[in-house]
Amino acid sequence: MYDIIPDIHGQFEKLEHALTSLGYARRNGAWRHSDPRRICVFLGDFIDRGPRNEDVIALVRGMLDAGTALAVMGNHELNAIHFHTKHPETGAPLRPWSPKNLRQHQSFLDEFPPESTATRDAIGWMRSLPLYLKLDGLHAVHAFWDEGRIARLDGETSLGVLSEEKLIRAADPVDPLNDMVETITKGPEVALPNGHSFADKDGNIRTEVRVKWWNGQGQSWADIAMSVPEPDDLPKGELPADVSAMVYPETAKPVFFGHYWLTGRPVLQAPNALCLDYSAGKDGPLMSYTMDGENPLTLDKIKHQGD
Repeated sequence: MYDIIPDIHGQFEKLEHALTSLGYARRNGAWRHSDPRRICVFLGDFIDRGPRNEDVIALVRGMLDAGTALAVMGNHELNAIHFHTKHPETGAPLRPWSPKNLRQHQSFLDEFPPESTATRDAIGWMRSLPLYLKLDGLHAVHAFWDEGRIARLDGETSLGVLSEEKLIRAADPVDPLNDMVETITKGPEVALPNGHSFADKDGNIRTEVRVKWWNGQGQSWADIAMSVPEPDDLPKGELPADVSAMVYPETAKPVFFGHYWLTGRPVLQAPNALCLDYSAGKDGPLMSYTMDGENPLTLDKIKHQGD
């Protein structure tokens, strides 16, 4: 049985409450369930935003070391790796220390200054995280399960874990690894056909759309496009074959993911797809789902932190 927990973002108290509500307790140096069949699956984004990054990392690392949890890398871990890794030739950080990037990473930097021993250790641990997990009865990923990209990554990785050299390559926009790693951890955007665009909620003209990749029944641009105020602005007709190919099949294993900062009442994205990120990094609850092999998924298995 898997207890699946999404983006924590330094919110240590929410994590403790969630684990306690699921029946876990700290014993013999790590959080464990009284039922040895129960383990956690963490969906990444352990850091940034919240005030207790160090405590979250220590708790999760302790569970992984004890065999009471599994975890995948989120985009915030990927960003941190690149932020704290220098290009071997230029010596410049792989992720620029721009005002925007510094602001997004500040709560981590408050606890883990650049170049400190603790920071190097934490970044080394993040490098050990896989990009995805293929488990009995389920898939786990931070933002996007795409069979094509994951099949290619199977040939580039050891069980989803990138070597340091390949993590460096993944920061290069012209390297094919960049598309694979960035899209799986941050979600897909797809270019509209030539001549098509739409105005977003701020009036900006866009030629790419974020994709509801979990919509296995999606047949048109309006079916799969996210955050388009006027769906009539989208192209009509069936989706191009390459876009249809990234839609998660209804016959595939259930897939769990985070990343999307949802709000409101939990919903299933599809009978076999569930996003559990409901903005715990800010003022939302930390959700969890206890998976015991059921397919289709059910909202009855979702638990809120604090329930």
